Amino acid sequence: YMDQKGFIDIETPYMVKFTPGGARNFVCPSRLYPGKFFALAESPQIFKQLFMVSGLDKYYQIARCFRDEDLRADRQLEFTQLDVEMSFVQREDVMEAIEGAVAAVWKRVAGIDVQLPFQRMTYDESELFYGTDKPDLRFGLKIFDVSGAVKNSEFKVFSETIAKGGVVRGLCAPGGGAFSRKEIEGLETYCKGVGAKGLVSLKIDEHGKPAGPSAKFFTDQHIAAVMGASQAKPNDLLLFVADEEDRAASVLGGLRLVLRDKMKLVKEGTFHFCWVVDFPMFEVSDDGKVGAKHHPFTSPKDEFLDVLEKEPMKVRAKAYDLVLNGVELGGGSIRIHQRALQQRIFKLLGLTEDYARDRFGFLLDAFEYGAPPHGGIALGIDRLAMLILGLDNIRDVITFPKTQSTVDLMTGAPGTVTEKMLKELHVKVVE
Repeated sequence: YMDQKGFIDIETPYMVKFTPGGARNFVCPSRLYPGKFFALAESPQIFKQLFMVSGLDKYYQIARCFRDEDLRADRQLEFTQLDVEMSFVQREDVMEAIEGAVAAVWKRVAGIDVQLPFQRMTYDESELFYGTDKPDLRFGLKIFDVSGAVKNSEFKVFSETIAKGGVVRGLCAPGGGAFSRKEIEGLETYCKGVGAKGLVSLKIDEHGKPAGPSAKFFTDQHIAAVMGASQAKPNDLLLFVADEEDRAASVLGGLRLVLRDKMKLVKEGTFHFCWVVDFPMFEVSDDGKVGAKHHPFTSPKDEFLDVLEKEPMKVRAKAYDLVLNGVELGGGSIRIHQRALQQRIFKLLGLTEDYARDRFGFLLDAFEYGAPPHGGIALGIDRLAMLILGLDNIRDVITFPKTQSTVDLMTGAPGTVTEKMLKELHVKVVE
C-alpha cells in the first residue's frame, strides 16, 4: 500500500547518538571510544526529518524501536512501528494517508470495511467527555459537568469544591439503579483507590426523580439541571466526583471503563477509530520541570507563537494521536522546520545553547538549507495486531516477549558478560 502511494522504504540506523527529550534509552558502550556510548534508537525521528530536508517527498519504514520503560499490557522494551514522514503537508494530509493504510489492513486481514474519515476530537474535548486522551468510543457513557448547576446547592461536598476552583462531574450508568449497595461501595472503593476523595451516587426512581441521602440537598431547579445534563432515565444511576479538574477527569475516565466491563457495554469485534488533535505543547513533570508533551520537534500551532515563552502551558501543538478502542495506536505531528523556532523550544525545555548545539547541531544546521514544512506519524504494529485479533496484551503477538519484570524467560536475558568484555568496553560494575 505504501509503495503504491509513492512512499520510499528507507532503513535508518539502530545505533545512534543519545539525544534528550524522549523515552529512556538503552545504551551501548563504545570499545574504541572510552566513556562514549551509542544509544539504541527509540525512534527514527531525527533521521526521517533529515530525509525531508534532503529533498525526499514521502518516506516509510517498518522500524524496530527500543525504549527502557516500565512494561504494561500495550508496551514492551522493543517493538515494531510503521514510521512515516511527508514533505509539504498539513495535518489532514498525514491523517488521510494513514486512514487509507489502516483501512486497507482491516479489509485484507479482518475483512472489515472501516468507515472513513475517522472521527476527530480535540484533546480538551476528549478529556472533558471521556476523562482521557485515549477515549474508547465503542460505547456511550459520556462524562457530564454540573458545576454551574449545583454551585449554589446546600450540598457542601459540591458547593465547597466549586468555591475552591474545582468541578463536579458525573456519569450516568444506564440501568444502574439495580446496583446493590455493595456494588456501589465497590465503585467508590475504586475511585478512592485512584485518588478521589469519594463518590456521590443518586439512583433515579421509577418516576424519574433522584433518590438517596444527598437528594434532599437539591432544589427542583438543581435536579432539573442535573437531569438535563445527564440525560438520566428511570432506574439509572448517577455517579459524581467533586474534585480539582484534572483529578475529576482521570477518576471518571477510569470509572467509565470499570462500568464498561461491569455492564458489558461493548459488542465484541467492534472497532472505533478516532483522531485526538490539538494536544498541549508542554507538560509539567513531577519535579516541576516543563517538558514536551510529545517530543521537542513538534510544532506549536501558529496562533500561539506570540505567547510561547509567556504562557507555555496554554500553547497547543500541531500534534495528533490515532486511538482505537481506548488504545493509542500511534502519534504524530507537523514538525518544526525553522532553526529559530526549534532553538526557542529547546530553550523553553531548559537546554542551553551549547548543549543543544552538541546534541542537535546537525539538525539545526540542516534547517539552514531551506527545510520544507513536513510532518509524520508512527503506528505501533504490535498494538495494531493485538487489537485486530481482539487481544488485550501486546505480549500475545510478540515472539519471546519480556515479562513484566523485563526478563526473557526463554533465554534468561538479561545476563552477565565476562570481565574481559567489561574491560574492553571500559565499563566497571558497581555493586
